[in-house]
Amino acid sequence: MEFSGELFPTIWLWFFALFYGLVLWRALRWANWRRLADQEQLNVFLGTIVCLLLLWSMRTEVQPGFTWHLSAMVTVTLMFGWSLAIVGGSLALIGTTLVGLNDWPGFLPSALVFIVLPATLAMVILGLVRAYLPKHYFVYVFINAFFAGGAIAILVAFVATGLLLLAGAFSLNKLSDSYLLFLPLMFFPEAVLNGWLMSIMVGFKPHWVGSFSDDEYLHGK
Repeated sequence: MEFSGELFPTIWLWFFALFYGLVLWRALRWANWRRLADQEQLNVFLGTIVCLLLLWSMRTEVQPGFTWHLSAMVTVTLMFGWSLAIVGGSLALIGTTLVGLNDWPGFLPSALVFIVLPATLAMVILGLVRAYLPKHYFVYVFINAFFAGGAIAILVAFVATGLLLLAGAFSLNKLSDSYLLFLPLMFFPEAVLNGWLMSIMVGFKPHWVGSFSDDEYLHGK
């Protein structure tokens, strides 16, 4: 999903810019740049950004200035970690903005709600699963990818709805009729997409997934 900057007061956009700047600075500082020194890993990272750009270009307009598309940010976070997920997602969002699919003021709230928030929630769920559930392939795929993909999509949708209501961009009735009513049709494809992608990658390309380890999740199970 993405916002147009026209939906928010100017002072909000300044606040979004400050918060996003702080988050991006942290992400750039903490990112595992050594991983990208490996040519294969760099190619996978750049290819992921291109795939995000193509995926995010397939969208539908919920209301003027408010569009919906599949995210796959859970997958990107599981592959590269929080920092590189935010960097990669931001580059993909820059790409969609450059080709005119959104306006530049809308980049800031879109990046915070639809990139930073899902990446952060994905890492929280990953940490909780590692701490309290067995390290097993099916636990990893169904909880960290399938369940997390759907649950995070719902949470992000509610945060987006709250922001739009607080900004006075749309009424609750309008959002309920055109957006919230169709949430089941939105979160299930997101869950399936992330679960499907992670199932394939941990099965055939586990070295692409930074949060997955054969020794932890497969050997001896």
